[in-house]
Amino acid sequence: MTWAVFSRNFRSHTKGLIAATCALAVLAGCDEGGQFSLGQGLGIKAKDGTTTSATKRTRKTVERDIEAPEVFSATEPGLWDGRPSLGGVWVAHPDVKDPERVIIRNQANGQFVVGALFRRERHIPGPRLQVSSDAATSLGMLAGAPVELNVTALRKEEIAEDGPVEEATLAADGAALPPAADVAATTLDPVSTAETALADPATPATAPPPAPKPVAQPRASSLDKPYVQIGIFSVEANAERTANQMRGAGVVPEVKTFEANGKTFWRVVVGPAVTASERKQLLAKIKEQGFSDAYAVTN
Repeated sequence: MTWAVFSRNFRSHTKGLIAATCALAVLAGCDEGGQFSLGQGLGIKAKDGTTTSATKRTRKTVERDIEAPEVFSATEPGLWDGRPSLGGVWVAHPDVKDPERVIIRNQANGQFVVGALFRRERHIPGPRLQVSSDAATSLGMLAGAPVELNVTALRKEEIAEDGPVEEATLAADGAALPPAADVAATTLDPVSTAETALADPATPATAPPPAPKPVAQPRASSLDKPYVQIGIFSVEANAERTANQMRGAGVVPEVKTFEANGKTFWRVVVGPAVTASERKQLLAKIKEQGFSDAYAVTN
């Protein structure tokens, strides 16, 4: 067989293959009536001719503080002795069993602050409510002057709220799809197209980007109260100063911001501790820095 005959047979065979492929592609896009049915191929037409709507609802959980007088509540005179104190905003009372988070109100001027409640170990003559220097400043109290205070325990309450509704409407049988743009038909030389495809080198595959390194997950703790709270502050600078002091002692704290009754407060906490032994060591190191009122909390 001569080269001319082989070339002629190859060109004829290639034309036949390409023509058959194009015919199959056109037939695949037609419906029973001979029309193109792109919408049905995408699955966006409803059988009953009605508009289909997909609705997505999201839910979020919001935490808020609620007063829990059944846990602790006292209305009686409180006293700041005038000395500076550590630990941020707190009050101490002899009837307290466990440390609590409380709201403290000055009944005389209406000012309030959120802080910690501790057990007062020693009974000293005078008002039973002992007030820290930061709490006294926030409540407008003067040194050595008893003030009628209301102290009520707080609890966290989670509320589920419905998020915004997102709707996506799909076209049904009765809704016409937008008209397709006119396309000019052009006859291609199947042989030259095939030869060009054979002549072009294959495009090298792009290497996939490296997978991100896994982020270390925090260790799980089996403790009910894995964190240690150092103090609650009504002034952010005082909270940051306490956090920096703990960092200097080799303890990594976290400053958490929260709001209560329209006011912003800052909590300095450390943790979570994985074991009771680790939590005990954290407490000991924190108390060495002078924060003797630090105590374990849930979060």
